[in-house]
Amino acid sequence: MSIVTVQLGQCGNQVGHELFDVLCSDALEGQRKVYSTAGCERFFHQTSRGELVARAVLIDMEPKVINQSMSRAAKCGMWRYGESSHFSQKQGSGNNWANGYRVHGPRHRDVVEQLVRREVERCDRLAGLMAMMSVAGGTGSGVGTYVTQCLRDIYPKTFILNHLTWPYGTGEVIVQNYNSVLTLAHLYQLSDAILVHENDTVHRICGQLLNIKHISFGDVNKVIAHQLGSILQPALTADSHGVYGRNPLGELVSALACHPEYKLLSVCTIPQMPSSSMAYSTFSWPSMLKHLRQMLISNTKMEEGIDWQVRPSAASERTRSLTGSSFNRSLANLLILRGKDVYSAETGGFEDPALYTSWLASEEAFNSWKSPVPFNKYEKCATLVSNSQALVRPLDNMVGKAWNMFASRAYIHQYIKFGISEEDFLDSFTSIEQVISSYKHLH
Repeated sequence: MSIVTVQLGQCGNQVGHELFDVLCSDALEGQRKVYSTAGCERFFHQTSRGELVARAVLIDMEPKVINQSMSRAAKCGMWRYGESSHFSQKQGSGNNWANGYRVHGPRHRDVVEQLVRREVERCDRLAGLMAMMSVAGGTGSGVGTYVTQCLRDIYPKTFILNHLTWPYGTGEVIVQNYNSVLTLAHLYQLSDAILVHENDTVHRICGQLLNIKHISFGDVNKVIAHQLGSILQPALTADSHGVYGRNPLGELVSALACHPEYKLLSVCTIPQMPSSSMAYSTFSWPSMLKHLRQMLISNTKMEEGIDWQVRPSAASERTRSLTGSSFNRSLANLLILRGKDVYSAETGGFEDPALYTSWLASEEAFNSWKSPVPFNKYEKCATLVSNSQALVRPLDNMVGKAWNMFASRAYIHQYIKFGISEEDFLDSFTSIEQVISSYKHLH
């Protein structure tokens, strides 16, 4: 089964390009016929000349990034984008969610829907749709939300995963918190699951683990693509009977998003290191999984700086608020292991009921996928996709900053002129605050 990717705005198109690069390189690495066939079928279709063409639609309101992405893909010689699978205009959305959602989205609805429909019809069987976008600007967030709404209308029973890139806390765009609140509030009603990467976290990985001195958006996007690829490439599920899973998005959603109030997914991957260090490093599954489990509990996205003092406990909310000590409680976790001796890996530490909410049995809350095929040059690689309290703090910070601006009515007129009222803002605030509250009170 195949996934159609919809790349939206500058960030969505740049991350999407890096993702297809990783997927193609990994699928074509070495003599791995069954794995390669499954991976290629999932993300590419082949022309009569044997060329791999990404199952992707590229959308932006300015042509520059799309042209760059298509040119880079064609030059790499391994894969390319479809020649008519993109749409752009000459004028952007001005970092305004309302402009993207109320003006550009509706204006170009027919052509975008036609592009997606064409890609869907190329699939023998559709596994789902993945929309990739930033929440900071206007096109990724506003047009991205509108396009997701259209996809939900056209494909009501198809799995839709939204991948969101969260802006730097210090600010890329003055109104990024408004755009983020509006995006998330609307997507929560439309998407089956929302997978979030925070730029601040990925930036730290680039600096502290990969030893990159001058970090670019390209470096950040490569880390995001590595983590996404480690989730999406073929793997064996517990009940797959030795056959690679057929529907990765459906299996991901079923494993992690079992309640409509809880759709936010975060990712940790171990190890992450410069390619020059890989040949001199050895890793054991027990050590990697011990570290990854503590990263989950202490809500740390890197091996460096893990707080080993945090332990799962049955402490009440009141006790935790008084002492300040709490752990990252999970609703559900999916552990994906790839590489050498993978079937010897003992995952019992993630089945501990203390990690999870009391109203879902741990055997239902935890799932694992495995593949003996090494991923992206790592001999062993473990990725944890978690539906947990991990995103409560960044969400809380974002809503707090947006409220402060809204209280002084800063920039509100820029949204009102495109048809977004103060009532729309208040509805979105209420929606996100409910999500935050639900996650805070997991027990």
